[in-house]
Amino acid sequence: MPWCSRFIELNSRAFASIMAACILASISICSVSADGVQSSVLPNDPNVGSSTIGSASRVALFGDLHIHTGLSIDAYMNGTREGPDAAYRYAQGEPIPSPSGSTLQILKPLDFQAVTDHGGFLGMTAAMDDPNSGPGKHPLGIRLQNAKTHKERLEIYYAMYDHWDPDGVTGFTDPGPDFVDDLLDMRVVRSAWQEVIDAAERHNRPGEFTTFIGYEFTAYGPSIRNLHRNVIFQGSRVPRQPFREQDSHNPEDLWNWMDRLRAQGIEALAIPHNSNGSDGAMFAKTDWQGRTIDASYAEQRMRNEPLVEVTQAKGTSETHPLLSTNDEWADFELWEIKIADNAPSQPQGSYVRQAYLDGLVMEEDRGVNPYRFGLIGSTDSHYAAGSYDESNYFGSSGGLADNTPQKGGSVPLDGNSDSGEPQYRDIQPRSASGLTGVWAESNTRGSIYAALRRKETFATSGPRIRVRFFAGYGWDEGLVNAPDAISVAYASGVSMGGDLAPRNEAAPTFLVMATRDVDSNPLQRLQVVKGWVEKGEARERVFDVACSDGLVVDPKTQRCPDNGALVSLKDCRVSTDVGAAELLTLWRDPEFDHGQRAFYYVRALENPSCRWSTWDAVRAGVAPRPDWPSTIQERAWSSPIWYLP
Repeated sequence: MPWCSRFIELNSRAFASIMAACILASISICSVSADGVQSSVLPNDPNVGSSTIGSASRVALFGDLHIHTGLSIDAYMNGTREGPDAAYRYAQGEPIPSPSGSTLQILKPLDFQAVTDHGGFLGMTAAMDDPNSGPGKHPLGIRLQNAKTHKERLEIYYAMYDHWDPDGVTGFTDPGPDFVDDLLDMRVVRSAWQEVIDAAERHNRPGEFTTFIGYEFTAYGPSIRNLHRNVIFQGSRVPRQPFREQDSHNPEDLWNWMDRLRAQGIEALAIPHNSNGSDGAMFAKTDWQGRTIDASYAEQRMRNEPLVEVTQAKGTSETHPLLSTNDEWADFELWEIKIADNAPSQPQGSYVRQAYLDGLVMEEDRGVNPYRFGLIGSTDSHYAAGSYDESNYFGSSGGLADNTPQKGGSVPLDGNSDSGEPQYRDIQPRSASGLTGVWAESNTRGSIYAALRRKETFATSGPRIRVRFFAGYGWDEGLVNAPDAISVAYASGVSMGGDLAPRNEAAPTFLVMATRDVDSNPLQRLQVVKGWVEKGEARERVFDVACSDGLVVDPKTQRCPDNGALVSLKDCRVSTDVGAAELLTLWRDPEFDHGQRAFYYVRALENPSCRWSTWDAVRAGVAPRPDWPSTIQERAWSSPIWYLP
């Protein structure tokens, strides 16, 4: 179609008329990727997007697998009193009260959710706040009842851990499940656990809204190195109580417990989170004892941890500029301090892409890979409510911690510094992120859990961008416009999360797709991130594979030209005449070597828009905070496909 390239030059009215004709005639706008494979690009029209994506039996569902309520020790200390029932009501679109007295309501209901309150001290802070309970008569309980400030409550929070684990995080083990003292009463913990279970069962509505029973294993390694996991149970069969950090801080002990449960017919998976704040501990090259990772460790970890949380309120853990020096988008929503500590977190061993690369090298050297994770995103919100939208961000720590722009650090405090410059709260910036996407046959526990297990999952920084990713052999250029493209891809290829075997010396073809969230920004570009092993060394490269607005990937740089999308920092208006509703392409790796072990995953980027902190500044009538990013390029990441020669 020779007139395809002229679309960008048309005014909006002519564009809309021709687009309507194109839809009626089932014609797609054309573009060509750097290797000459035809792509299909749909322009910025919120009514477009009903093409091949989603036409197969599996549909995209969005949820949050990491939400805290007032049953969590830190959420309660930060003022959150709403429990699991409120969290599930909020996820389904109902308003709930915030700790500050305002109302919280999600802009679009979720398809699924898991409440994951901290297993350690589960429900205990509410009991301590009750003067008639045993824990309420403990000196720390009395202090909590009389606390007047947020600072006082935080001091009590740390004192609770000092009381129960005086040696720090050294693998302390509690005396048993029925132990009762005047602070930690396991009867209270089990009662709160039953509340979590009952709420999930009440709100689970197969086909409409799915709940999962879960909790957070809040473990630390030596020197406060984050090893947190969310444990998600497949169905209604769950243990009497969670395995907690009071039982052990060693994740391998958690996996042993999960294996024992599995032998009893209780199925679950664990999802590491905030590897960015682990100081290198989450993806170390040794086990807990410092021994070289072997096949037994790798198999047990992958059996119990098929997924990793790549983005959430405490930053994004995809990669870091010091690790990915040639990735212009590696500095996205960084969190560079340890969790529960303000000390710097070492990048090496803390980011997912580096873990993928280290896993390839281990596999090359000794045939084991403990880091073949799929990707999800969630919020880690402590409000019993997730904040997924930059323009509707209300915080994540809990109401007394960050429920105002001043507390959240986005708006200056009252008064200026000695230099006369605006003075801001000294706080690590949080993120309005993220969401888990799955491709599942139905909105049910069984179907969604199966998608999590096979890693047909993707993560987003908040918008409901839909991503699909397949690899196969012998696909021709007509596949991108074929009505049965998804069926063909499933039948003759592998989807995200899968392993691709070699076929003689043939190079695979990748079917790459993304559809915008109609309530968010249009898409700017579609990328494939590749990692491989060459001569024993891990390497990586980012390829732009599809561009918006009829632009073409430069074959030398493998980058799309800038599409000219703009953001106003005065009122957060964005360009509405550029960007794509959908990007589809068939892509072939121009550097493919059939003998090299490799992984590939998709990253889809929106046009830039205002970050939540800028929205706060605009509403307050002040300039955006100068030391924080003013804009954001929201994005989505697919789980990888691994090529295994």
